[in-house]
Amino acid sequence: MKNPYEVLGVSKNATDDEIKNAYRTLARKYHPDNYTDNPLSDLASEKMKEINDAYDEIINSRKHNSSNNSNNAYGGSYSGSTKFPEIRNLINQGRLEQAQELLDGVLPQSRDAEWYFLNGTVLYRRGWFDQAYTSFATAVRMNPQNPEYRNAMNNAQRQSGAQYNPYRSYGSQGECSACDMCQGLMCADCLCEMCGGNLCSCVGCR
Repeated sequence: MKNPYEVLGVSKNATDDEIKNAYRTLARKYHPDNYTDNPLSDLASEKMKEINDAYDEIINSRKHNSSNNSNNAYGGSYSGSTKFPEIRNLINQGRLEQAQELLDGVLPQSRDAEWYFLNGTVLYRRGWFDQAYTSFATAVRMNPQNPEYRNAMNNAQRQSGAQYNPYRSYGSQGECSACDMCQGLMCADCLCEMCGGNLCSCVGCR
């Protein structure tokens, strides 16, 4: 059999998209439907079979290599971009462990803004807001025009702040004032010290 890359007219270093485009171009040219009642129909059918076989061989070979690479450290060394839709689906299904495993398998040099956004989303879902904010901020820095990344970063920042201000939902302005806290503690103390049926007379309870 001929070299499948030569059949499609591409190099061995061609990307998956380049291979698909080459296949589609040849398929449109040699599809048997184009040669109905044509003396060249048999030749076109043979050429189409050759094109299909070459394409299948290349795709299967690349899938096999990708599968072998997945046994390396961190679960793989594939390019992350082709896995991102799958990772989004896993996150939406709440399968965070599987999503994180695929994220960890992306090589550092392939980690773009989308990777950091998805990584931040997993961290956010787990309640690790500080780490999520850092990851979202990196995504925004790499792609500042993406509103999804920026909204996620802002949400993580708010949640991170809430962790360190547990009383901020109290008080007239949404924050707990020192006077409110002290007065409450003083009243509780007075209630514990009531005696002889007399009402508490401390300043905090008047």
